[in-house]
Amino acid sequence: MTEQAKITARNVSVFYGANRAIDDVSIDIDRDNVTAFIGPSGCGKSTFLRALNRMNDTVANARVTGEIRLDGEDIYAPEMDVVQLRARVGMVFQKPNPFPKSIYENVAYGPRIHGLAAGKGQLDEIVERSLRRAGLWDEVKDRLSDSGTTLSGGQQQRLCIARAIAVDPEVILMDEPCSALDPVATARIEELIHELKGRYAIVIVTHNMQQAARVSQRTAFFHLGALIEYGSTEDIFTNPREPRTRDYITGRYG
Repeated sequence: MTEQAKITARNVSVFYGANRAIDDVSIDIDRDNVTAFIGPSGCGKSTFLRALNRMNDTVANARVTGEIRLDGEDIYAPEMDVVQLRARVGMVFQKPNPFPKSIYENVAYGPRIHGLAAGKGQLDEIVERSLRRAGLWDEVKDRLSDSGTTLSGGQQQRLCIARAIAVDPEVILMDEPCSALDPVATARIEELIHELKGRYAIVIVTHNMQQAARVSQRTAFFHLGALIEYGSTEDIFTNPREPRTRDYITGRYG
């Protein structure tokens, strides 16, 4: 485990029934950088991302082999509290999914169930801080009691990011967070990723190579369930070692 690694994965495979979706992947996720997972549709990048906070546990016939450690702790160990793990490793999904509750309650929900606030005053502070970090406070501060579902798509996605950071996670996983958004909202989320970098380890799955080049410092290229190449984003995009990476980056297949 390298000094700057937050998550280490060793020989990880993910199966859905008899089908192997991820094949023997080993990777270190930096604590201070944004790491992008790129690759063609169906190559396993989202499946691997979901293994990092045991989201695959919710799929009936899924199983994970190998080892994934968060700060040296085995996340698949029997004694690992999965609820706690998912507070430490937050997730933002492809489609914004605010709870059908007020904007305030969307953000307050996690801190409340995890007992992070001693009272209403402290909860108010957490909600404001999280919405500020997600770049949403100024837009919603006068309508905190409105339903989260009344916001625009881009605002809903920032609300989901605020909800993820409200429980003070260490890692944020983002699964194609901009694919349902227009270019303006996408730019806002990318800006936000820049602002959050260093405060959280961030992993983003994206099918948009330009986005990966813009927001990440490390890039992992997946193909057919295997990790083909992993390195600095600049190297992957300008000087890939593997012919398959080069072919993907130059648009020979996608």
